[in-house]
Amino acid sequence: MGRLIDPSLKELSSTLSEMGDMAVQCVTLAIESYLRGVNTSPEVHSLSDGIRRRYYDVADLTFDMLLKYQPVADDFRLVRSSIEISYAYSRFGRYAYDIAQVRDEFGDISACKTDALYDISNKVKGMIKDAILSFAQLDVSKAVSIQEDEAFIDRVYRERLPAIINSQDTKCALAEALLLRYLERIADHALFMSDAVSYIVTGKHRPTESQIFSHSPE
Repeated sequence: MGRLIDPSLKELSSTLSEMGDMAVQCVTLAIESYLRGVNTSPEVHSLSDGIRRRYYDVADLTFDMLLKYQPVADDFRLVRSSIEISYAYSRFGRYAYDIAQVRDEFGDISACKTDALYDISNKVKGMIKDAILSFAQLDVSKAVSIQEDEAFIDRVYRERLPAIINSQDTKCALAEALLLRYLERIADHALFMSDAVSYIVTGKHRPTESQIFSHSPE
């Protein structure tokens, strides 16, 4: 027999799944704006707006669930963490729009591409997909692997800064600095999301290796 809270949990899961799909599309379009030199701002803005509206929907739904059903520990962790995860999605959309606007403000910057931008953009897209999948499957081992990806992005970001500072091409240097910063912030929120998944599964935002192993899928 189903529980009174189950329909609301199903609605919550559906909304978060939709937000995840929108976030992937939003960030991908934004990255294409500089890799291919196309204007994606209208589409990115629309998606970012839609993600933000659903963030408020999640906030209203979770507040309603907490008041009505007083969820037990496992459900409470899921409900509480859903707010954090929906916030991460909203930041993906916001930073994606910031990236798309760089192309609008600077014009076609596809000639400013660097290996670092390719590396970080591909890694960030992978992190978002992994974060979404880890939440869908409640796979704490996948969530923890995102920490390594975030450390890689931080390292590349720091390594590129001296070259950007000393660059003679002001336009490309400024554009790359902004793009790298926005991508680095997206990666931070993917990590934030993975911490929330770890909390749902283990009760800890940064579980130990033994806790990860005991909660990992067979």
